[in-house]
Amino acid sequence: QVQLVESGGGLVQPGGSLRLSCVFSGGIFSIYNMAWYRQAPGKQREWVAIIFSGGSTNVAASVKGRFTISRDSAKNTVYLQMNSLKPEDTAVYYCNADRLGVSTWGQGTQVTVSS
Repeated sequence: QVQLVESGGGLVQPGGSLRLSCVFSGGIFSIYNMAWYRQAPGKQREWVAIIFSGGSTNVAASVKGRFTISRDSAKNTVYLQMNSLKPEDTAVYYCNADRLGVSTWGQGTQVTVSS
């Protein structure tokens, strides 16, 4: 079955950058819509960005202009480039693979933005 492994989280100062990676296995990567979600302490999980199987993308208003999602089919990997990070971006970030409404989640990677 599909498995997702995220990496790239860590501690970064406000204004800094991080790139998250999510490696996909166990299926045909190219036919899945891939997304990033995040969950801050005490809050509900929220959608951050999506890249469809056809390559089009969309990002949440809260990160627009700062975050970029991309995918590399040769590496079965989806990325989230995060720039101009703010303390409110602190959360566990989760990778999601979806096809026809069936979703698989990764284990999450912690991103902490603090001085």
